[in-house]
Amino acid sequence: MRRASILYKNIHAGILEETDEGEYTFQYDVDYIEKYPSQFITFTMPVTNEKFINSRLFPFFEGLIPEGWLLEVASKNWKIKSNDRMGLLLACCQNCIGAVSVLSIIENDGEHE
Repeated sequence: MRRASILYKNIHAGILEETDEGEYTFQYDVDYIEKYPSQFITFTMPVTNEKFINSRLFPFFEGLIPEGWLLEVASKNWKIKSNDRMGLLLACCQNCIGAVSVLSIIENDGEHE
């Protein structure tokens, strides 16, 4: 399982996961829901307590991944296959243009980095 903290305007908004079964989930953080109920990261994912689940990476996050020659550079530099969408998202989208950032969550014996 791979996980990422999704930041909206440098505020932790929620967690994106790629499960071992190949599904993708996104869930807003409880504190974010309480403090920012109208600040959704995308129109297709309104702020809610419910978990979003999809068999493919959500289109919004897919759109953050580089394309064309920049995708080739990223794939070669980080040795990530171009069809590893979550891997590319985690490697390339820490400092995106716009309000959303993706920070990898690395778990070590129950601890987060």
